[in-house]
Amino acid sequence: MSKLILTRHGQSIWNAENRFTGWVDVGLSEQGILEARNSGKLIKNLNINIDISYTSFLKRAIKTLTVILEENNLELDLNTSWEINERHYGSLTGLNKEETKKQIGEELFKKYRRSWDVSPPPMSENDKNQSLLSPLNTRIPQGLIPLTESLKDTYNRVIPFFESKIKPDLQKNKNIIITAHGNSLRALCKKLFNISDQKINELEIPTGNPLIIEFDQILDIKDIQYLDKSREKTIITNQ
Repeated sequence: MSKLILTRHGQSIWNAENRFTGWVDVGLSEQGILEARNSGKLIKNLNINIDISYTSFLKRAIKTLTVILEENNLELDLNTSWEINERHYGSLTGLNKEETKKQIGEELFKKYRRSWDVSPPPMSENDKNQSLLSPLNTRIPQGLIPLTESLKDTYNRVIPFFESKIKPDLQKNKNIIITAHGNSLRALCKKLFNISDQKINELEIPTGNPLIIEFDQILDIKDIQYLDKSREKTIITNQ
């Protein structure tokens, strides 16, 4: 049986400041580094072999995975892929969430933040945050870098990547870790757990808390659990 370990990066500097981060390439906070280290220790306690690791183009995820692999005395063999980047928050990028909610109203705020197929207004080409995007973006094919995304848009890049790159190795009984972001992991969980468009807004992915999914030989899910029980969130399935 194969295992898939999903880990959202540890708290970032902008997470701590309650700002929309999206594709901006900010680092981990001190708490985030501790969360990454704790994730590594929790995974080590499983006493399983990790065969393949994936992360995004964003350094908060790359650093988290690096710390996890170091804690497990594993080679730093990271597969970086833009397809599992965080959702692009468009013109909301960099804004404080509470201040934004007050300015645009709670209803529109919820639509932009948690709806399935509503995107915020696009980031302008001269937005100051354009200079804060990952330098790895130069490797993304021309025309594919978004200026805004809904969760559905994020899903539409995450799932083909999962189907083509990750699923075949799970079918070969490989144990895989993906260290990514709240929304790219929500998109993947929507597919894996068969969550409806209406219920996906209720799924929360905590920072730095590995979620272990165990599959049988035909990739039916046999077990799902967070490793840090004190920080786990409700796992929504088949809704």
